Amino acid sequence: MPQEPDHPSSDLPARRGTLTRLHLLAGQTASLAMDLFRPRLSLGVRLLALDDLGRVLLVRHSYVPGWHLPGGGVEPGETARAAAMREAREEGGIDLAEPPELFHVYANRALGRHDHVLLFLARGVAGPTRPPASRLEIRETGFFAPGALPEETT
Repeated sequence: MPQEPDHPSSDLPARRGTLTRLHLLAGQTASLAMDLFRPRLSLGVRLLALDDLGRVLLVRHSYVPGWHLPGGGVEPGETARAAAMREAREEGGIDLAEPPELFHVYANRALGRHDHVLLFLARGVAGPTRPPASRLEIRETGFFAPGALPEETT
């Protein structure tokens, strides 16, 4: 004679539901763990913009001392080249006639092992054609000869 199962068949849907919930929980936990421990790439751009005289465009921010090349972070879905062109407009007040060329890629170890900065080069830049997009962020812009950079240029 066949043996009776330990659990009545009416418990089967409840056990399946519990197993399904446990399976989903395990998947969510694995996904969370991968998100927590996956290396994150931080990507920024800087633009070396030179005018016809070979002078370099620098900007002075309101929130950090010194003069800097225009630049910033690459937005989700944005190419690095497009980010460099956007930063030229936003920080430098210039429109680039041609897309800038990729000059070099740097690992910024000061901010972490996953932080990288792409340096783009644009020649024959005219401008600025208008004030920077945010006077709250940018206090001043200017073109400077490489041998006569302002103090505190970084």
